[in-house]
This record gives sequence, structure tokens and C-alpha cells, in this order.
Amino acid sequence: MRKCLLIIFFFILSKGAYAENRVQGFNNWLLENGHTEFLEINKNYTDECRGCDDWASGECFEKNGKPKKQCVINEDTTYDGGYKWIKKYKNNLKIKVYNNRWTIPWDSKPKFGTLLYYYYKYNFSHFTKDPITKQWDRYEVQPSNNSIEFDKVLIEDKYIKKQLQKTSLLSYLLYENGKVTIDELSPNDRFGSFVNNETKLRSMSVGKTMVSYVMGHAICKGYIDSIDSTINDWSLVNNTLYQDQKIIDLLNMSAGDQKFLEYSDFKDGGDTDTLTALEAMLKMSNKKKSNKKFNYNGLLPHLLLNYILYKTGDDFELLLNDIFQNDVKIKNSIYFYKHPNTSKDVGNANSMFFATRYDYLRIAKTMLDDWNNDTCVGQYLKTLHKNKISKSMKWKDDKNPFLNPKSYAGFFHTSYSGMSKRPVMGMDGYGGQVIMIDFENNNIVVIHSIHLDYNWKKIAHGAIK
Repeated sequence: MRKCLLIIFFFILSKGAYAENRVQGFNNWLLENGHTEFLEINKNYTDECRGCDDWASGECFEKNGKPKKQCVINEDTTYDGGYKWIKKYKNNLKIKVYNNRWTIPWDSKPKFGTLLYYYYKYNFSHFTKDPITKQWDRYEVQPSNNSIEFDKVLIEDKYIKKQLQKTSLLSYLLYENGKVTIDELSPNDRFGSFVNNETKLRSMSVGKTMVSYVMGHAICKGYIDSIDSTINDWSLVNNTLYQDQKIIDLLNMSAGDQKFLEYSDFKDGGDTDTLTALEAMLKMSNKKKSNKKFNYNGLLPHLLLNYILYKTGDDFELLLNDIFQNDVKIKNSIYFYKHPNTSKDVGNANSMFFATRYDYLRIAKTMLDDWNNDTCVGQYLKTLHKNKISKSMKWKDDKNPFLNPKSYAGFFHTSYSGMSKRPVMGMDGYGGQVIMIDFENNNIVVIHSIHLDYNWKKIAHGAIK
């Protein structure tokens, strides 16, 4: 019993240290970006630094009179001299850190300080130099030499402006019949001083759809036969639940893996986002599939992106360049995550995707053009829509971007309320990242947010409907 209590104690302690490290990284980010209005000098700070490494500049030790505490300096070094490890700056914001999960709970009502902290955590914490948060590498595509620019005929929408002033919204773009008609960023007294047209924003599950788009190009370039092919030629899936399964069933999240996966988690423990494809397939080895049904999870986009990586070999980066530089014509670099210190052989690509607000719109517009011009990729998109499946979800909430659409089509949501017979396909990422494309009426809405507290039904669904 005592052993169990000790384990629980050290687990809670480590979680607290992890959260504290994140907050200190947030403070450094505020300082480095000139947002000193949210910072104040720590009154306990001392200039008597003891044993701090270069990465810990601005961090010193303070003799605090409390019992000796072991302080982590880096992964290999600790200091146990009765001193407390402190930072020169602390923030003056009220921040609630949800230590039992990585994201803001969907049903919470966070205040400004918490939202700003999670904005940093989602979009920038992977850049911080701290010994606990491992850095991600990336598969990055550099900007095009001839990026497209959008014609604009802007209108003022007072309701959109009000939503930006009162909610977690970061950005709102509406594209109608070839022109941008609404282009709004969060005002400066909210999050406007933290986001601009060059800020790379995290996709959340919108990255799943980016994988589907890359899959379409891989098929059209001849690397993969079709969506009806299996992935059996990849040894990583031998003797796993995914052997003998068609790509379309994996794209539709209908692989019969519901006994083992739920959203971003393995039901027996572990996070799908933190494993290479090899590690994930070891967990799924000798598992038997159940009947096909929609089972939304984070593993399948990672798996398919790494299958593309396997099939394209040394051409993987060339394929990404061809898609995003030549077809989309991005203005800023975009990237997928890559698991650090790993090789392609183990499947080190990750579907988490980053792009600027306008490059997300450029990608969506290119999809729209593909559809309208009936290109090979456009035919792929139409085939996905034709092969959509029912989500058959027990929950119903027409005001929610995930629950409103009743069908799923190759990492796209579709069959939105009031538009079920129209080819409207959408992307939905946690916290309110939304892209909806109306292939019939040539309209696109692109939204980024920290938390889903805005009126999605009116400003996204309503704008397309």
C-alpha cells in the first residue's frame, strides 16, 4: 500500500513539475516576444546563480530556508544544495493548467490568461528549450516562388467582430466566388498582438485531412495504386489489425479497431500521437478487427502518412514540395511533425500540421479548383465523397462542428445539417479549427481558435449554408 502511495505521489509531483516547466517556457516566450505587460520581476530572484547551464539563462537558485530539494538542471544534472530553482520573471496572469490532460477540456470556460497560455502551448511550446518537453523535428516545405494572392471585396460583419472580441477566435476568413469577403483577426486587446498573417497555426485534427490530400496526390503520381489497394506490401502492418484492409476503410475510420482505440488514445494505455508507426503497430499486433464501423481516432492518419512515406521513399519531400509549392503555391513554409531522433524506416512522420491562416485558405482553394477542374486529385476527392460512410453516432448536437455532419469521407466531414445532399466537405480540429468547402457554390470558410466557445453554427455552418 505504501509503495502504491509513493508511486502516486511521485506521479503527481512529476506532473506538477511538467506543468511548471511549461509555464516557465510560456514566461520566456512572453519575454522574448516583447509582451512584458504580462510579466513582473520575481521578488525572490537572486543574481547569485549556481551551476546554471546556458539553456537556463535567466534562471538562478535561491536559498529559501526550506528542506533540501533536488532541482533538475537538465536531463543529466541535478542540484541538491538546499536551494530553490527560480526564474527572474513570472507572469501576472490568472492561468488554470489542466494537469490531467494536454488540451483545454471542451466543456470548460477558460479566462484570458488560461487561453493565452494554451495558445502558446498549442502553437509554440515545441520550440522551447526545456529538458522535459522534447522537441519535434519536421518535414517542412519552403514557400513557393510564385505564391497566389487573393482578390478581396471586403464587407464588414458586426457579428463576426463581436465574436472575435468576446471569444477565443484567432482568425476568420470567408472566401466567396473567387474573392475574400471577410478577413478578420482577433483584436489587439484580445489575441491580435500574438497572431498575424505569418503566424503558423496548429492544425489539430485538420491535419488528418491534409494527410488525405497528400494521399490523393500520391495516388495520382502513381506511388499508390488506388484507395481500394491494401497496405500489405508494408512489413510494419504484418500480423496487425490493419493487414488486408483497404486504404478507403482506413481513410473512413472504419477499420474495426474500436476495441483498441478511442480518439487519441489506446484503450490499454498510451497516446497515439507520441509513437512512431513501428511502435504503434507493435501495440496493434495480433489484434483482430471487429465489424466495420466509424471509429474516430488519431492513429490512422499517422499510419497512412507513414505508408505514403514508405511508398515514396526518397521522393517523399519531393512529393510534398510538388503539392504545396507547385500546386497550392504557399506563401510561407508549412510542415508536418517528424518524431525526433528517428528514421523513416520506423515511420517517423506525424499528421500534426502547421501553416499560416492564408496558406490554409490556399490549400482549401486548391482543393476547390481540383474539384471544379476535374483533375486527378479532384476525381479522388469526388470518389471520397461518393464513398462516405455514416458516423452512426449516438450523440447529436447540430451546433457542434464534429457532431453536426453525419457522414465521414476520407478524413473529411460531410452531410452537414440542411446540406446533406450538397458536396460540402469540412475539416474539424480540436478547439475550433474549422475549414469548410462548398464545392457546389465555390465558398470556403477558414477559422482558427484556441477554444470552441464561438458560435460555429452561425459563422461557419451558416456562412456556407
